[in-house]
Amino acid sequence: HQEYYLKNPKEFKNEIKEANRRENFDYNLLNNQLKSLIEDDDYDISILSNASALLFSSLKDLNWAGFYIIKDNQLKVGPFQGNVACSTIQIGKGVCGTAVKESKTIVVENVHEFPGHIACDENSKSEIVIPIYKDNRIYGVLDIDSPIYNRFLTVDKLGLEEFVRIIERKI
Repeated sequence: HQEYYLKNPKEFKNEIKEANRRENFDYNLLNNQLKSLIEDDDYDISILSNASALLFSSLKDLNWAGFYIIKDNQLKVGPFQGNVACSTIQIGKGVCGTAVKESKTIVVENVHEFPGHIACDENSKSEIVIPIYKDNRIYGVLDIDSPIYNRFLTVDKLGLEEFVRIIERKI
């Protein structure tokens, strides 16, 4: 990529424009919308269903936004928007299972370079997975996939972690 900006000026300008657009996304607005959407709800499935729909309709460049919930010591697909998904993921396997095992958010710029990546959708290129806690235990994960590489920036990580904290207060 040496002198990429000189060799590919049009593509470089588009990449800068796209990065700025994503950095300027209003996560405060999104998170306030989530609070309003779920404030009178006390059913986990409807909370997660509306949360996945809100994400999928608000964020650009996604092909999957949803939840996996721990059941019988494995992750089972929960409410989601997007392409078909893996039904079951073992703890410690793939990005979702690794996020549970390590109890931390994982941002993957290129899923094809992630050791043990599970290709539920061949169009996914990047991913972010955030653990969700209930009663001081991991309940599941928020999983978001994108068909472009390096889709998720630090601003996305921080905004989506707050999104999950809002969900945690309701489930």
